[in-house]
Amino acid sequence: MGYKAGDFGITVVALEKDNQKYGMTCAWMMQVDYDKIICLLGSQSITGKMIQTSDIIGVSTLSQEQKPIALHFGEKHSNETDKFHEMPFHKIQGALLIPNASREMVCEVIEVLHLKEIEEDALIYLRIIKCYENNDDFLHYGEL
Repeated sequence: MGYKAGDFGITVVALEKDNQKYGMTCAWMMQVDYDKIICLLGSQSITGKMIQTSDIIGVSTLSQEQKPIALHFGEKHSNETDKFHEMPFHKIQGALLIPNASREMVCEVIEVLHLKEIEEDALIYLRIIKCYENNDDFLHYGEL
């Protein structure tokens, strides 16, 4: 059994760069200010490697009914398959978002950090430009 310090909401982090769509499931996202969030993206993530300072990206916090979407975006790498083929999404201000997510956030990347002891992983620091909310319950990491 793996160690879990908490039970986090599941988000899909997505962007488009050079006409290629990238998306991944992220289980470690946290709000750190009224309009700021951070996400930890593992070193194995192709999506995470594409994200750079000043990029506009989508962060969709999934609802409990969207478990299949969470699993879909977590299965393969974006350079191996088109994760958006036959998958619902829309684009707002360049950000790729999952419709009907509990939260759909258009975000600007403030900084990509590589912290001591997790240098391979990327901690992305984001400013929320726009946030669309609905009342659906969040899908939690413990429910996958």
